[in-house]
Amino acid sequence: MVIKKGKNPNAFILKDQDGNDIAISDYNDSYKLLSFHPLAWTSVCAKQMKSIEDNYEKFKKLNTVPFGISVDPTPSKRAWAKHLRLEKLKILSDFNPLGYVAKIMDVFIEKNGTSGRVNIILNPKGEAVWIKEYELSEVPDIDEVLKALKEIQEQK
Repeated sequence: MVIKKGKNPNAFILKDQDGNDIAISDYNDSYKLLSFHPLAWTSVCAKQMKSIEDNYEKFKKLNTVPFGISVDPTPSKRAWAKHLRLEKLKILSDFNPLGYVAKIMDVFIEKNGTSGRVNIILNPKGEAVWIKEYELSEVPDIDEVLKALKEIQEQK
């Protein structure tokens, strides 16, 4: 089960890989991509985050701030971001309490203790306007996400 379109989960704060508090509502002048990945230090999750980093400027041109989110603690996120050479992408720690935001978004997998692999686009009001759930072994197609963003913005 995944959060339904139109729901507004726009009031959470998570720490990024540098330990900074990131309030999602601080980005209300932009679209937001919440890219949930189960765990850092796995190959599929690494490819998912690198694809966002590699396309960061495209997101910026679409007035979109992307975020990677997993249940890993901040020190692990910091080391992983450095290892992957993430220089622009903020990867957020949904660790304390475990899976808090993943649970709000209905993407937490209780038996695994992680989120699923899900991309959610929030509009500037904070409403979920596009949601795609993936198999845990599947790398999300970043071009599909960028295309969805363009289509959403053209419909305004």
